[in-house]
Amino acid sequence: MSTKLVLLGTGGGPMPKVTRSAPANALVVDGATYIIDCGNGVARQMARARLPFRSLRAVFVTHHHSDHNADFGNLFLLLWAGGLDQPVDAFGPPPLRTMTDQFLALNAYDIGTRIADEGRPPLAPLIRAHDVDAPGEVYRDERVRVTCALVEHPPVVPAFAFRFDTPDRSIVFSGDTAPCEALVELARDADVLVHEVLHEPSLDAICANLPNATRLRRHLLDSHTTHDQVGVVARDAGVKVLVLNHFVPADTVRAETWRDAAARHFAGRIVVGEDLIEL
Repeated sequence: MSTKLVLLGTGGGPMPKVTRSAPANALVVDGATYIIDCGNGVARQMARARLPFRSLRAVFVTHHHSDHNADFGNLFLLLWAGGLDQPVDAFGPPPLRTMTDQFLALNAYDIGTRIADEGRPPLAPLIRAHDVDAPGEVYRDERVRVTCALVEHPPVVPAFAFRFDTPDRSIVFSGDTAPCEALVELARDADVLVHEVLHEPSLDAICANLPNATRLRRHLLDSHTTHDQVGVVARDAGVKVLVLNHFVPADTVRAETWRDAAARHFAGRIVVGEDLIEL
């Protein structure tokens, strides 16, 4: 079996970006696709990455912030229009099941019309949503074993990181988190750690002239991992490759700045993520 990682979207935060799509990743194992996070545009990014829609096997949502779940329902709706006709399991914190039901209700007219007019199968049975509220194994099939850990992304609880173990690679997705021991343990000796990153010196520019500047700055520092901290996390976990992702800010910091900061503490390979790169 072969395992391929595709960064579908690498820009952190809910505001649409010019240069980066919203957070989303794809893991392709022996032709089967697993999606991690569903930021705005995830279905289009799958199309741009030439990932067959019918190859989708499971979806994982790390936490319920809009840059990670805004297109959760739309991913299924749009892939269904593109030929998806087999059930797909979806995992994420509560209330994922309720959100799924509400999304189907919101789009009932369009769904019903396409079933009647275009002969499509019912959509609801194709989305098998599961609420995850504790760490441990959440999914297993013949290609992959998926485990999760509770990470620290206050005030969002629960928030998860996910580890995928395949026959040839182990890949961990941090989700959004401050540095925490649970993530280090989940990522222990992994081949690849895909980790969010915040450029702390840019906070003044990010928060400038905002009425909520003080609260936003405090949230970003309390619930994310800075460019100076991310290399320490990768080093302590003993991973082979660190992939920087979910950039805040998305487009004003040079790639060398991100890489050099991580390299001060981590001697392994460092990849500064970009949309649609494959690893």
